[in-house]
Amino acid sequence: MHELSVTETILKIALDTGCEARAKRINAVSLVIGDLTSYVDDSIQFYFDFLSKGTLAEGATLKFRREPALAVCQSCQHQFTVTPPLPPFCPACQAHTLQVSGGKGFYIESIEVDL
Repeated sequence: MHELSVTETILKIALDTGCEARAKRINAVSLVIGDLTSYVDDSIQFYFDFLSKGTLAEGATLKFRREPALAVCQSCQHQFTVTPPLPPFCPACQAHTLQVSGGKGFYIESIEVDL
């Protein structure tokens, strides 16, 4: 359900941007979502379709790009991508010394409009 408030913010930003650009229509909004976030693309799309009715963004396409998370083993320096649930050990050396980075972002990458 937390996708509702996030989608309201996405729509507000898109509409504000469209109005500032004096757009006739918002065609697409490109989003980057980290693999370690709990956001579900289909839920965001559902809320966006519902909330955007009667606005400049009605019918706009949401484009999703997933941002991977990377784990680095502090023992052997092996690097690999991870998704939830996170592994408890390195697949190369079995050490429990993993450092995870990335995969937590969530932002609008671009907004396409008709002027």
